[in-house]
Amino acid sequence: MAQSRLFQGKLTLQDLEQWLWDAVCSIRGSVDAPKFKDYILPLLFFKRLSDVFEDEVGKLKADLGDDETVTELIKQDRNLVRFCLTDGCTWKDIRKVTKNLGEELTKSLRLIAKENPKLQGVIDIVDFNATISGERILDDGMLSNLIEIISRHRLGLDDVEPNILGRAYEYLLRKFAEGSGQSAGEFYTPKEVAWLIANLVEPEQGEERGDLMKRAV
Repeated sequence: MAQSRLFQGKLTLQDLEQWLWDAVCSIRGSVDAPKFKDYILPLLFFKRLSDVFEDEVGKLKADLGDDETVTELIKQDRNLVRFCLTDGCTWKDIRKVTKNLGEELTKSLRLIAKENPKLQGVIDIVDFNATISGERILDDGMLSNLIEIISRHRLGLDDVEPNILGRAYEYLLRKFAEGSGQSAGEFYTPKEVAWLIANLVEPEQGEERGDLMKRAV
C-alpha cells in the first residue's frame, strides 16, 4: 500500500474505514443512521483516551517506579498526563463489566468528564442506557458487541496519527450523507476544499476569521 495511505502507526486508512463500517453494521436496526456517529464516536474517544493514558502511565513507570508510586504522583499532579482516568473508568475496566453495561458505561464516561472538564459535552452526551417506549435503544448484548469491535485496534500514542478521531468523524459523516442521497459537503467541509481555500486566501500568522473575510471581499 502506498505510503500516503498509511498512518504513523499500524492502522491504514482502509483499515480505519472497514473498522468503522463494522461498528456501524453492528448497531444497524437499533440506531437510526443519523445517530450512528453519536454512539460510535464517544466510544472511539474513550478508547483513545484509555490507550493514551495507558501509554503515558507506562512511560512514567519506566522513569519513576512502580504502579503505586505513579498513581500517587498523577493524583498530586494531573499535568503529568493529558487526561486522567479515575480507577475503574478505563476501557479495560468497561470490557470486564458483565451486568448493567449501558448504565456502567454511561456512569464511567460522566465520571471521566467530571474529572476532566475539557471533556464535558464531548464524551458524556450519550446515555447508553436510554430507552424508547420502555425498550433499550441499544441493549447490553449489542453494546458489548460494539465495544468488542472497537477493541480490535489500539489507539495509543504510537499506534495512529493524532487526528484519528477527526478522520473517523469525516468518514461517518460521509457514509451517512451517501446513505441519505446527499453530498457529504452539506455536513462538513472536505479537506481538499479547506486546503484550496487556505491557498487562495493565504492567511498570515495571527490573523482571525474576521481579518480573512475583510481581505476576501
